[in-house]
Amino acid sequence: MSDSHITLSGTPPRIQYAADGSQTSFTYPFAIFAASDLHVAMNGAPQASGFTVNNAGESGGGTVVFDDPPLGGTLVTLERRLPIERVTDFQEGGNFAARSLNNELDYLTACIQQVDQGTNRSLSYDSTDGPASALLPGRDARAGKLLGFDSSGNPIMFEPGEGGGGGGGVTSFVATGTGATSRDVTDKLKDWVSVKDFGAVGDGVTNDTLAIQAALANHQNVVIPAGTYIISSTIEVSDNRSLIGFGQGSILKSTTNTFPMLELPGNYATVADLRIDGGSIGMLLRGRVSPCVQNSIRDVTIWNATDGLTLDGYNDGNKPCYWNNFARVLIARQGRHGIHLTKTGGGDTPNANRFNQCRVYTLGAGSTGYGLYLQNGRFNNSFTDFEVNVGPEGLGCIRIGADTDKTLLVNCYTEATGGLSNIILDDGSVETSIVNLLSASDGAAIEDYSGGEYTAYNAGYPDKNRIGKTRITDLTTELLRFDTEFREFADAATFDVDQTTSMYLISAFNGEVEARLPAALDANGAVITFKKTDASANDIVLTELGGPGPDGRSIRLGSRFDYATVVSNGASWWLIAHNNMAENADFYNTPGVFTPDLTRRLYMVDAYSGNIEVRLPTPSAAHAVGRLVTIKRNDTSGNTLSVTKEGGGGPDNQAINLNSKGHALTVMSNGAGWQVISLHT
Repeated sequence: MSDSHITLSGTPPRIQYAADGSQTSFTYPFAIFAASDLHVAMNGAPQASGFTVNNAGESGGGTVVFDDPPLGGTLVTLERRLPIERVTDFQEGGNFAARSLNNELDYLTACIQQVDQGTNRSLSYDSTDGPASALLPGRDARAGKLLGFDSSGNPIMFEPGEGGGGGGGVTSFVATGTGATSRDVTDKLKDWVSVKDFGAVGDGVTNDTLAIQAALANHQNVVIPAGTYIISSTIEVSDNRSLIGFGQGSILKSTTNTFPMLELPGNYATVADLRIDGGSIGMLLRGRVSPCVQNSIRDVTIWNATDGLTLDGYNDGNKPCYWNNFARVLIARQGRHGIHLTKTGGGDTPNANRFNQCRVYTLGAGSTGYGLYLQNGRFNNSFTDFEVNVGPEGLGCIRIGADTDKTLLVNCYTEATGGLSNIILDDGSVETSIVNLLSASDGAAIEDYSGGEYTAYNAGYPDKNRIGKTRITDLTTELLRFDTEFREFADAATFDVDQTTSMYLISAFNGEVEARLPAALDANGAVITFKKTDASANDIVLTELGGPGPDGRSIRLGSRFDYATVVSNGASWWLIAHNNMAENADFYNTPGVFTPDLTRRLYMVDAYSGNIEVRLPTPSAAHAVGRLVTIKRNDTSGNTLSVTKEGGGGPDNQAINLNSKGHALTVMSNGAGWQVISLHT
């Protein structure tokens, strides 16, 4: 309601004019609170566009100005229609504004005037009439009957053809098949009405706008026979209405591209089996009257519209554009976008809409937009078996905008010329899923600005698959590839390591390079390998952002082909592989038999306290095969230190004595025996 106070007169809130074919401005002499309060109709058909309401909120009324003059003889009705509701809640305590009270009383008075107008147009008994019944007979008693009055003036029902009805000639209809019942033929004909029942011609010349609007205003199920029906303003298919054609021979054609051809402003409407030609928008879905949900559009083609099909979240979050279904819809020769999901006001984004076997073809029309532009769509819009073909004048095949989340594209085919991208992912788009993409445009298969906020399976080029953060409990791979990156700098440099690459090949030829790992807290589970590729004396240094580095220190790769692999456990970075890692060793000094467990590469043995036999395990033991181990003497005593093997003998089939400090033996098991690799005595 307007904050400004208006004065309500006793002027009835309804006026009608007979158009003369040239007049465009019509006066309404009563006040309205907002432009949306004025109901505009032509020959009883509501109008949703093609006019401007002036002077809303003025006490003396205002004017309605039509874009084009209504045809001569058209009955133009201007009526104030308000929802019967309480629009103000006065607060307890505080200042009491007279303006608030006046506004509320104005609104309530306007509602009463509206009800009074409806009552005045109803059948009623005169106040001077004698007592008579105002009750109609029950539904069953009046079904298929004619209304009349008995000798006392009370309502009574007559059979068709009886004297009271005076009709005669009405026959019944019985469908073929067991169980069919007799129906009044008039009721049968009312199941579906044709736009021709309201005067539509369909000759491609006559303006059939009002006839189609009137048919939809009065009936829920309307058919459009084959023909070309000229349309000069928006056709509204409101709640629970069906507009069904006879296939592509049923054509709705606009005279200009200045208005949406069809608008579905509410829920549970159906549009099917027809062709729409022209319009600023071929078909517009938005929650203007009620929530725009569960509408069904199937087997429809839209030609030569500026934007073919638009889903608009509009301006009321309580009237969202959700759960609408589209099947076998073709958009052809559009001027800009083929299919556009957007939000022009403060409402919610179009969500959870389903598109199946829909196609967009420019056919050389010079379209300047996208085949599919999902500008706004926060949750779960899906496009299955979707196809786009655009020309070089366009901006791209498919664009997923910044205000989108969990968009699903399955079995999509995209084709364009002029180097246009197949799919563009804007920065801000979240969790787009692309499955089985055939990208026939010579531009980028997936042009990603989202920072990797998408998954792809059998999609993209050259990499057909991209899976985001995923947890797998059991994985078998035939070929494992690592994302690899080469880094070389013109001088000494420091660069921050991100988590999009698992293998860094680095050249320090022009100066020392510091590779700075992210904080371990931000990289839990990440495994990254670094390798030096050049032979210069410059080092590659591995450090950590805000932390001590792998194993609590900096790691240096000094020689060509040096490498290191590190992993984060969320608390620290750990070195797990390095070509120059410190060797593990063990020390033993107890006299007797010592059987090494082969978990160490080097065993230092001290026989100072007594003789020691180092007995290697059987060479065929699972933990021995392929193992390389060194035994070195660490004392100067004269006690015996011998190396043998389980079952007798020793390396190279003999027991070997290490007699002096520093003597060392390196052996390896080939599974059949322990082989001497080196012996220092």
